[in-house]
Amino acid sequence: MIIRVENLTKVYDTGAIQVKALSNVSLSIERKEYVAIMGASGSGKSTLMNILGCLDRLTDGKYILDNVDVSTLSDNELAVIRNKKIGFVFQAFNLLPRLSALGNVELPMVYAGLSKSDRRQKAKAALEKVGLGDRMHHRPNELSGGQKQRVAIARALVNDPAIILADEPTGNLDTKSSEEIMNIFEGLNNEGVTIVMVTHERDIAQHTKRAVVFRDGEIISDKQIENRIIRGGSSK
Repeated sequence: MIIRVENLTKVYDTGAIQVKALSNVSLSIERKEYVAIMGASGSGKSTLMNILGCLDRLTDGKYILDNVDVSTLSDNELAVIRNKKIGFVFQAFNLLPRLSALGNVELPMVYAGLSKSDRRQKAKAALEKVGLGDRMHHRPNELSGGQKQRVAIARALVNDPAIILADEPTGNLDTKSSEEIMNIFEGLNNEGVTIVMVTHERDIAQHTKRAVVFRDGEIISDKQIENRIIRGGSSK
């Protein structure tokens, strides 16, 4: 098991009022799973993603990531966990505009302490894996939206994370680019990469294997996906 949360509660204290974003959520995700986290705006799905990504702290409960109880870690320890165990893919790509695709993909390895030659080798391999071997020296403003997201996926992969967290990864993309990105995710999952994806789009969720649906900070549904969309556009 790669993720286990038990009775997870998150309360935001605004001073005047307390807002309970998550309420006693328990969830387990096995290695190599491909899971969609769904729900309307304000349902708690983004809060859960931030906690799973060690970007935010839970108020109560327990969170075990790859056999580490991250609920008890310091901020510095959380930063190490984020860099080593989690690959992030965001809707807005979050690429540095002054760096080439290669430079952006190398960044997590700089923080991990890899040598320059190792960084370059691994970054090139990751970009080739997502079909951008011929664009590695281009800056973000020279890339399409779909190509920027491929760079972001390559960056998420380079430290061989235990899990990839994707937050609305197709939200800024057209239909064709969205399908290409989902094909990449499916290929990675077929190779054994664990992927957890936040999406509000049902057609995007149909590419995954399991959908966990939130409403008002609680899980209201947790089911395997039927009639999945698989590579090539067919279903099973």
